[in-house]
Amino acid sequence: MARTEQEGSVSVAGARLDAEPPLTNRPRPNGTRGRKRRKRDCPGQQVLPWSDAEHGDVLSPSPNADGGISVPRPPRLEAPTEDSDLDATAAPCRDGEARSASRLFGRNPFDPHGNRPCDGIAGDRRSELRSRVAALCPPVPGVYGMLNDQGDLVYVGKSLKLRDRLLSYFNAAASKNKGGRIIDQTKAIVWETQPSDFAAQLREQDLIRRHCPRMNVQGVPERQRPVYLCLGRKPAEMFFLSMVPPPKDTVAVEGPFFGVTRLRRVVETLNKTFGLRDCSQQTVFQFADQLSLFDETLRPGCLRLEIGTCLGPCAAACSRDAYLQRVNAAESFLDGFNDEPLVMVSDTMEQASANQQYELAASARDTLRSLRYVHNKLDVFAAARRDHSFVYAARGYDGLSVWYLIRCGVVCDVAAAPRDRTEYQAMRERLKRWQTLLQQRHQRIADERAHTVSVVASWFRKHKKELKQTFAPEAAGRRYRHLIHHSATG
Repeated sequence: MARTEQEGSVSVAGARLDAEPPLTNRPRPNGTRGRKRRKRDCPGQQVLPWSDAEHGDVLSPSPNADGGISVPRPPRLEAPTEDSDLDATAAPCRDGEARSASRLFGRNPFDPHGNRPCDGIAGDRRSELRSRVAALCPPVPGVYGMLNDQGDLVYVGKSLKLRDRLLSYFNAAASKNKGGRIIDQTKAIVWETQPSDFAAQLREQDLIRRHCPRMNVQGVPERQRPVYLCLGRKPAEMFFLSMVPPPKDTVAVEGPFFGVTRLRRVVETLNKTFGLRDCSQQTVFQFADQLSLFDETLRPGCLRLEIGTCLGPCAAACSRDAYLQRVNAAESFLDGFNDEPLVMVSDTMEQASANQQYELAASARDTLRSLRYVHNKLDVFAAARRDHSFVYAARGYDGLSVWYLIRCGVVCDVAAAPRDRTEYQAMRERLKRWQTLLQQRHQRIADERAHTVSVVASWFRKHKKELKQTFAPEAAGRRYRHLIHHSATG
């Protein structure tokens, strides 16, 4: 897309991006001047203040006559480094304000070629949006976002063909379902192309995880909402749920699963089965082998210690080593090697039925169904970890191919596929590190990208032919020569 710069402005798809941000001290509607509009917090997500500490103002887009989005341009446009993360969390917007379209999605941790431009259109009517999508949006893989009249990102999606997917929102059939509700609230659409469908799926998951758009959650039945099953929170680890996978202080994270209600039942059962606590993180924990200055008798905060469903780390009823043994047993359940919870609940159900305790038997039956759902999905993740440890060469439609290091089903690293001998020689040190990582694949390593196992498992289950594009790091030389030959003959 043509891009010109004159006097500190940029023109994209007919839209002028002004260098100076507009003033934001104009009165707000309904007498809300001087008050910050609160946005519904996403569970597990930090909410940042809207004002920009560096620029001292907000960035406000507005639709142009020719259909583009006019947004102010930040004073600095340095390329983000690997350690930086632009817009890592969604910030609440003021009425009539929105973030810059070029900074909306933030850094892409799975794009070794650098951030791709974020293009978009705006319009007050459906007909305007549809005509501009048809004229400006390319039919290539990518992700897209819907913005309302306040500039909030309300929905994120992905598609193999962006133009066709966005145009489908304007069909008559879509007006009666969720797509119609989304487009009713949409005043602007932004999109970011991706080199492949696999890259688009990773980017979509990353954006939903970080921004938690409202329409990706609201309007979706609770049984279909994604949630992650986590084991962690020191010093006394426990099972808990999170809408986004926590990056720190966890032993293991699995998911996403779907169905908040049944996962709550699963978490309660798992903590009882393995004797792990389920109390607040504010609780003071004292292990039996932990030294104390005062000789005092500690009392548990609940009845679980007395009925035998908790080891009692809050009352010095167990040692740290004894508690860690139960944590390791719980971790083996997440790895798919331990069916102790299913056996226990099944025995409870049969015993209650034999004693004609039908309400207890029915409750155990529902819990057993939820546990089987989680256990079956954990088996899928375990198969992905067992079978998917390699380098995956994903071809890009634009010639920008990407090599993904997949270790135990998790995307651990990415690199641009070498296009000549110089680039391949520069990549040899990284390939050696990749080879070392894959040799240690049986050792669990905490990775903030553990949630990508669901994308990897689903992708290779649906696209088995793509396994032909995988190779070991030591075979990268042959793959590189094949890629060069394919490019030369193509």
